[in-house]
Amino acid sequence: MQIQPVKQLRGEVSVPGDKSISHRSIMFGALAKGTTEITHFLHGADCLSTIGCFRAMGINIEDTPDRILVHGKGLHGLSEPSSFLDVGNSGTTTRLISGILSGQPFATTLSGDASLNSRPMKRIMEPLGMMGADILSQNGNGCAPLLINSLLPAGQNPSLHAIHYHSKVASAQVKSSVLLAGLYADGLTLVTEPVLSRNHTELMLNGFGANVQTEIHSDGSATASILPCEELYGQKILVPGDISSAAYFIAAALLVPGSELLIKNVGTNPTRAGILEVCRAMGADITYLNENCDSGEPTADLLVRTSTLHGTTVEGAIIPTLIDEIPMIAVMAAFAEGTTIIRDAAELKVKETDRIKTTTEGLLAMGVDVTPTDDGMIIRGGNPVHGGQINSYLDHRIAMAFSIAALAAEGNTEIQDGQCVDVSYPSFFTELHSLSL
Repeated sequence: MQIQPVKQLRGEVSVPGDKSISHRSIMFGALAKGTTEITHFLHGADCLSTIGCFRAMGINIEDTPDRILVHGKGLHGLSEPSSFLDVGNSGTTTRLISGILSGQPFATTLSGDASLNSRPMKRIMEPLGMMGADILSQNGNGCAPLLINSLLPAGQNPSLHAIHYHSKVASAQVKSSVLLAGLYADGLTLVTEPVLSRNHTELMLNGFGANVQTEIHSDGSATASILPCEELYGQKILVPGDISSAAYFIAAALLVPGSELLIKNVGTNPTRAGILEVCRAMGADITYLNENCDSGEPTADLLVRTSTLHGTTVEGAIIPTLIDEIPMIAVMAAFAEGTTIIRDAAELKVKETDRIKTTTEGLLAMGVDVTPTDDGMIIRGGNPVHGGQINSYLDHRIAMAFSIAALAAEGNTEIQDGQCVDVSYPSFFTELHSLSL
């Protein structure tokens, strides 16, 4: 993928539906009684993996251009699949569905592509095991393929116990996996994390009729709790635009001179929208328009204009709210005046790639003064950024972040394996081109 600098960006764009919410809408709709209607669903490869898994377990899912209809069968309506469940490259699918499958009276194997099967799953295997789930790593390395309930006599319901799990990391996937298993447990299940991670699961489960509570403690930690319930009930869900996808257009408008973009219907949930706080701290010109709260999730249109950015420090409690956007923030820092320090982000090492390594490698290829650290990086910005050859390592966020860098750099840039953006944003390059002048 060859990308040349552009003079400016103008127009408006509606980014794809939120990836996290799209996953959950399928899962919870499948577990609900009745039909769940989903609009603005993200048709990316990861979310399609979730659809495929639930179809394989007997759920009728109608996928049309305008909406998705999930004809749920209730909390106990899933059927044993005829083969393993293919989770593709989706860590969200793998970790969340593991919690659901832990409560089912049949055996299942979860497996994905080579990248997915190298990602750590002990973080959900441990708490699910504490609840009494039978979950094993087939290769004994704490990764997929995962065998779930393979030792359970056929047709016997597992006996899941309520626990209070203290997570070492603020991870929405870990929290969600335990809460979903808690739907099948024998009492109140609680998850305490160091700081509040994204709360889409809690908001949406309550909308479907579950009893989920969240308590923020004086030390900044947070506890989510769930009681088992008789049933969930189908809902109408309007998926907001994905803030992670919007981040690339926000950065593009800020960095390319003379630009102004209106980004429509962006999810601004505070547990996800940390990048907007970082942009403000760096001096960004961003105006919120048409704010509302459809389906329990806050949204707004974002008007973004070119700005002179300056360095900042990104650390602490804000990290879980922007972990996926850190490669894009690092690129913004390269064009900003002064030094930006990113720390407390060791979680980057266990994403689709080690994003500390792949982000710093890409920045160095473009002439940026950057130093990787154990839990982040230090970027000294304000110097000329030139085009270069970027290895995406098939990581969609690396490919998109450096595509934006290429628009504001001097000279041409080549993104290797740029097609990997299809995982979360199939029309990314088409829409970016349509806004370029």
